[in-house]
Amino acid sequence: MPQFKFEAIDATGKEIKDIIDATTEDEAQQTIRQMGYIVTKIAPYKDRKVKKADKKNDGKTFSFGRVGSKQLTMFTRQLSILQDAGLPILRSLNILMIQSKPGALRNALIDVCQEIESGASLSEAMAKTPKCFNRLYVNMIKAGEAGGALEVILQRLAEFLERSEQLKRKIRAAMTYPIAVVFFAIAILTFIMVFIIPKFEEIFDSFETELPIMTQVLMTGSRLCMDYWFLFPLIPFSIWLMIKLTTSFAYGRFGWHLFLLKIPIFGQLFEKTTVARTTRTLGTLVTSGVPILEALHITKETSNNAVFEQMYQRVLEAIRDGDTIANPMKAHSSPGFHLGALLYFFFFIPIIGALIYMMKVRNRILDDMVVNMVDVGEETGELDVMLYKVADTFDDEVQTLTESLMSMLEPLLIMFLGILVGFIVIALFMPLIKLITEMSN
Repeated sequence: MPQFKFEAIDATGKEIKDIIDATTEDEAQQTIRQMGYIVTKIAPYKDRKVKKADKKNDGKTFSFGRVGSKQLTMFTRQLSILQDAGLPILRSLNILMIQSKPGALRNALIDVCQEIESGASLSEAMAKTPKCFNRLYVNMIKAGEAGGALEVILQRLAEFLERSEQLKRKIRAAMTYPIAVVFFAIAILTFIMVFIIPKFEEIFDSFETELPIMTQVLMTGSRLCMDYWFLFPLIPFSIWLMIKLTTSFAYGRFGWHLFLLKIPIFGQLFEKTTVARTTRTLGTLVTSGVPILEALHITKETSNNAVFEQMYQRVLEAIRDGDTIANPMKAHSSPGFHLGALLYFFFFIPIIGALIYMMKVRNRILDDMVVNMVDVGEETGELDVMLYKVADTFDDEVQTLTESLMSMLEPLLIMFLGILVGFIVIALFMPLIKLITEMSN
């Protein structure tokens, strides 16, 4: 016999959750009313054992990894449109599941639909697929279900994901050109050092004449490239592995993230990007009705930066003790000295790296403008509005800073490549000129 999972309220107002056997949903509701309960929610219930047996033919395909942010953003926007049109949530999910290509998202939607058919809510079903829907996503859906405004929450969530994706796209687009220039420059210089310079060295050796210092340096560099070519891929891989191993520990992860925030030029970009993302996350959660403690905890976990995680954790603890957000945010926005960050500076920027870090050790990761706007938001009861303004401001600053860095980086790269090419040309022609002069004399 079919089963139905229901939630109801008894005569004393106590919430009841149970499962009942009935042929139809109407019969189940009638039976529950005869028991003296007022039905608030009812849905078909599918036994877990049956569900596991059915999973063999559920249409899922092999996939690995997480769902891409672009794909999740498009799904959220489509789901918000379907919900705004008034379609039932299960019908909307089935439509999007059929439309989606085989992969991680389709598999996640199949699992979500099965959970909802078993009687779970949308947030409970999404919480069981963390590779697709993170805690931020699940808690916003949960807040929408509790407030009866799921379509509004989905619209806000879609806008949040679209803004985040737009910022990522701008940064990737700005970085494409310099990365391509550096890659091709390294490839061309490697070809010259490995294949062209040795030919000139054979010619110079045949004349048995003393070479200028610049030419000797160039020849030595060519021989090193030929003898130790395997170090070209090995060195960056070793650096990546070192960072991966050290950041697997909490202390090393904090030091690495602090190094990224304090590094010259690019540190501001990392800092402003993280501030924009975390304030928009917090503002979206507050607007959606998520309790402030839960919102801060989610913001901390989704910040992807150990320095900001520490700051939000201390803000969270201060609020539990009855403090506001602005005061502990200002007090704990300075990470202080960290040995791990100093070692990273010393490794990546020899000699002057330690000096640069000591000059920036007292710098805060949040400036007064952010703290003041949060303070005003708390005073006026419009914290979410102020957090959105902070996020918008820093998004604009990130875009401006990225464009400025790229406009500055392009001529620097051209100048650097010009110096290298000029050095190679001069080093090769100096002995040729010397030989021609000797022969003419």
